[in-house]
Amino acid sequence: HRADFVSKIDNRYFPLEPGTAFHFRGYSGTTRQTDDVVVTHLTKDILGIRCTVVRDTVSEHGTAVERTFDWYAQDKHGNVWYMGENSLERKHGRLVRADDSWQAGVNGGKPGIIMEGDPKPGDVYRQEYYPPGGGLDQARVLGTVAKMTVPSGSYEHVLRTIEWSPVEPQLEKKYYAAGIGEI
Repeated sequence: HRADFVSKIDNRYFPLEPGTAFHFRGYSGTTRQTDDVVVTHLTKDILGIRCTVVRDTVSEHGTAVERTFDWYAQDKHGNVWYMGENSLERKHGRLVRADDSWQAGVNGGKPGIIMEGDPKPGDVYRQEYYPPGGGLDQARVLGTVAKMTVPSGSYEHVLRTIEWSPVEPQLEKKYYAAGIGEI
């Protein structure tokens, strides 16, 4: 219910302050990729709830191969809800809408929790639910790491999660620094 949501996303491990940008570097197989995530000043109303729009662009060799607009909202308990995504992928030289795009309240899509307000080791939660496209991502809280160093700096009490989907045979570990978000 929209009265259960607040206007600002200030979750300890998943804050989304408009204007914030993240730059990640990594690989897909042996191909070097960058991932630029920008918390925009845009909003989108979904199920009567005002959501923050986050633009996520994955590039290879300086060219965007995927661009996703993710929609998030936070409830009064600090849980950050994932309300859907408009995902574009490069095909034949241009970005086109991907099959895994979905929105809560449309064609069976249901919101999920991307980050709990008070994550505890062992918690398991659904992040997205869109059966037609197979969006069934889930996560488990593994606990915290006392200290972790990555290229952007050193962080203490880093939250560790593991994510998976029953439709994809892979596990993905993620790490979140308090006050920063995913590192």
